[in-house]
Amino acid sequence: MDRQELAAFLRSRRERITPADVGLPAGTRRRTPGLRREEVAQLAFISTEYYTRLEQARAPRPSREVLTGLVRALRLADAERVHLHHLAGAPPGPAAGPSREVRQSILDLLRRLPQAAAIVVSATYEVIAWNDLAAALMEDFSALSRRDRNLVRRAFLGPRREGRRLYGVTDGDESARTSAETLRAAAARYPDDPEVTGLVAELRSGSEEFARLWDSHDVSGRPALCKTFHHPLVGPITVNCDALDISDRDQRLVIYTADPGSPSEEALRLLSVVGTQRMEVPG
Repeated sequence: MDRQELAAFLRSRRERITPADVGLPAGTRRRTPGLRREEVAQLAFISTEYYTRLEQARAPRPSREVLTGLVRALRLADAERVHLHHLAGAPPGPAAGPSREVRQSILDLLRRLPQAAAIVVSATYEVIAWNDLAAALMEDFSALSRRDRNLVRRAFLGPRREGRRLYGVTDGDESARTSAETLRAAAARYPDDPEVTGLVAELRSGSEEFARLWDSHDVSGRPALCKTFHHPLVGPITVNCDALDISDRDQRLVIYTADPGSPSEEALRLLSVVGTQRMEVPG
């Protein structure tokens, strides 16, 4: 175990993360960049005293459970996770939880799709990246906490727009069923991740529909190839849905495009101009 290098690595990773990145309020009295030590400790489910000793190179070797918590709290990429384990003298095993780190090339691709709405979702359906048109079509994800960006939670626990779920899509029930089946498969891949198990427990207790689907043990996850969004400003928008696997991160890039020359293409073009600004919509 290299205590000095481990301490320096933890400090550097902590200082690069903003409170907003992990769904925490920024506050007004932060004297240093990044998260506070007590915030990292809370996110990692360890004591502040022990985490402080790790950053001071005074702590004993962390257990694999502690390292898993630190990976999650500090949002480490796969290479960083492996490096952390080596510094701690514990050879890394498989990733314990879904990756939320989006490759820069994928982020660049999102920006290069001005006529398509595109999002990146994690293995648990958390929206972890999006472009401007996706925010205009679905919701301004930057204004939401991490918790509220999860599409499975939204499908089963709301909120709903005019009685419709998932942004008023026509196949809302089928999309919800697909998300439950996909989540079951993810839960099998990450059985030790507390966020995954906590999400499943919350959905089972909060939605009889989800509990029934979960107990069916289906894992097919049939994706929709076409759906219609009922947008409050521009009305119905029919789009083609293409999901591309990002296999090394266990993520998916979902791209929504309208048929060329269709009214839906014109609606998307209008949304690209309007963006996420609030406008009065006739009742």
